[in-house]
Amino acid sequence: MTEIVMKLTDNIKKRFTMRHFRIQIFFLFLLVTTNGFSQTNPVIDAFPKGTILHGNIRYNNDTIHKHLLDIYLPGNVKGKMPLVILVHGGGWLSNDKYADIGYMKKTVAEIVSSGYALASIDYRFSTQAVFPAQMQDCNRAISYLYDNADQYGFDKNRFAIMGFSAGGHLASMLGLSKNNDIAAFFMPGTSKLFSFKAVVDFYGPAELILFPGSNDAKSPEALLLGAAPLARPDLAKAASPVTYVDKNDPPFLIIHGEKDQLVSTKQSQLLSSWLNVVGVQNELVIVKDAPHFGEMFDTDEVRNKVMNFLREQLH
Repeated sequence: MTEIVMKLTDNIKKRFTMRHFRIQIFFLFLLVTTNGFSQTNPVIDAFPKGTILHGNIRYNNDTIHKHLLDIYLPGNVKGKMPLVILVHGGGWLSNDKYADIGYMKKTVAEIVSSGYALASIDYRFSTQAVFPAQMQDCNRAISYLYDNADQYGFDKNRFAIMGFSAGGHLASMLGLSKNNDIAAFFMPGTSKLFSFKAVVDFYGPAELILFPGSNDAKSPEALLLGAAPLARPDLAKAASPVTYVDKNDPPFLIIHGEKDQLVSTKQSQLLSSWLNVVGVQNELVIVKDAPHFGEMFDTDEVRNKVMNFLREQLH
């Protein structure tokens, strides 16, 4: 009797194991096939029909989740394309490469429909690694885009960078510090051959010590630095875009909401003033009644400013 029970149990186990194996195979197949479709990208519908997506590219050839970027290419474009690189916001500690695209749909659609390639990059949060890790990641991603330009059809000589909030801060830092060749802003082995023709800064901080919470060790800017800005003004200076302003910097378009309660308009006014002092072309646009972020920055008026600036600088 015991022997019969054991045989029955073995048969049940085999059937269960085989069934379990089939289920695993099915879900693996489902995962592989669905990853091949654009639906896995939550913002792909914002782009023109025919847009070619290269998603979740590992720009540092490692398994770090935040070392990913997406590339959106216009369909049926002949010749080398200018490239606009997006850096997302989120206080250096949240969001991802899809975030700002979600409320800037018309703008990103027009960028691609105008024949420009667009890349959106992720970077490590301040809760994972403090500054300058974010600069190292962004420079690494841009280096990847430059080194693989021929593969994707980019014009290496026509790169622009655009950022939102904390991403605006990083975009400004990237644009302003590139010609200063700050070794700490690059991972070992990162190519430094790229440069920027233009920077679009949406409401990014320019001087970290200007924040009302600059003495608060728990503020986003303190988490970025690993210390409150007032406690470590040296770190705050090293992480502030205005530190790197000089006459050789690329042209800037700076856009800020009139009623921004998170990043004061004084931040953008200060950056514009410093650029004026050294003679760098720039324009500051204060969007009437606009808050810190949102669809008020995707209006025809603002979008026309952005597109005209890109066309002028990336012609």
